[in-house]
Amino acid sequence: MGRWQDGRGRLIVHGEPEELAVPLEIASSYRARTKGLLGRDSVDGVLLLSPAGSVHTFRMRFPIDVAYLDRRLRVIAVRTMKPGRLGLPRLRSRHVLEAEAGVMEGWGVRVGVRVEVALG
Repeated sequence: MGRWQDGRGRLIVHGEPEELAVPLEIASSYRARTKGLLGRDSVDGVLLLSPAGSVHTFRMRFPIDVAYLDRRLRVIAVRTMKPGRLGLPRLRSRHVLEAEAGVMEGWGVRVGVRVEVALG
């Protein structure tokens, strides 16, 4: 797992009955994590904030799905957040996924599911 650098890749969702690959943007630098999805009208796939234990949606233009991941990249919570909200910190969260509201359920991202980051 290690520490990633800002960039792109694929998020592999290990679900049933098969795995799913989703376009991934990685935000691991302080600057990239601070900017996140601010100023955007949409996101192509999913944004990974790492390290992160909580998020906010102040100044965001659209509602988002937020998945909190533990150090083994297992989903520990999934929430939908409207703009202008402050998410509660998750004690075991080490990484956060952000995507447009409603898409994570279709991808099979739910509590207990393991995901994987594929670079390149």
